[in-house]
Amino acid sequence: MVIIDAYRGGNDVGFVNGNLVEKDFNLKISNYISNRLNELGIDNRMTRIGDNSLNIIDRSNIINNSFGNNSIAISNRINYGDDRGVEIVYSLRDDNSLVNKIEKGFNDNDILVNKVNQRRDENDTSLDYDDLLKNANLVKTIIIYYGYINNSNDLNNLQNDYEKYGEAVVSGIANYYGIPYSYNKGDIYIVEKGDSLWSISRKFNMTVEELKRINNLTSNLLTIGQVLRINNNFNNNIYVVEKGDSLWSISRKFDMTVEELKRINNLTSNLLTIGQVLKINNNSTNNIYVVEKGDSLWSISRKFNTTVEALKRINNLSSNLLSIGQIIRIQ
Repeated sequence: MVIIDAYRGGNDVGFVNGNLVEKDFNLKISNYISNRLNELGIDNRMTRIGDNSLNIIDRSNIINNSFGNNSIAISNRINYGDDRGVEIVYSLRDDNSLVNKIEKGFNDNDILVNKVNQRRDENDTSLDYDDLLKNANLVKTIIIYYGYINNSNDLNNLQNDYEKYGEAVVSGIANYYGIPYSYNKGDIYIVEKGDSLWSISRKFNMTVEELKRINNLTSNLLTIGQVLRINNNFNNNIYVVEKGDSLWSISRKFDMTVEELKRINNLTSNLLTIGQVLKINNNSTNNIYVVEKGDSLWSISRKFNTTVEALKRINNLSSNLLSIGQIIRIQ
């Protein structure tokens, strides 16, 4: 129940610095967020899917009329000025419950958050400063400025690490709705300009048919920022939930009981989300571990008689932060 607004579009190009054009970045990160939300089973809609112009009233109507009162809207933008980092702005009418989750997502991904604030109209301080916040008033709407395009550090990050920024937002949204979040970068691929299913299949020594089956694709069309699974089963003892799966169907596939699946994965209900990682064997494997609630690198290292430094090196981790469902290689 998320509306994703790729701000700007058409003749409104926004800020430009070198090869980075705001309207294109806004659409690229919006596509990424939309695809990742789909993987997690979170309904979403985009205000624009191409390079078309939308005025504020059109955007606001899409946001207000898409899902209902329990939905949220994210307007993706870039800043300009003498500063750096992410700025998150929320409406005067809303509390900070959503922005706090989004901010945590950025912090968990080691991304600088400069400001989380509300801003008032200079001419009428009872109103929000931004026309979208004023008009998209039927849902919880926030604006995310991902960085300052004229700051060299932000510019580099936006050009080269946009998926990390997208993941910060996705994890925040999942956390806000209480939906299990998982992200295993080594087993997904993010579609780039010039990619085709054939070129991607060659890169990962797969067939086009296999790629389409794993990702439930019915055509060969791809979009920049689209998230593709490269490996449907990380190993023989781990399964990734697909569209149409249930605990019963998975238990039948692996000759188990539903109760056993729930016990191994510490599940309290039968609900599953697309992309969720399930253990098929309680011991998983001697070389693989799936992160559970309460885990830390220190506790995992103690469990497997290794060190935090060794775990970080093996898994190419740059921080100690973990997410539930994350796959950690032990050796």
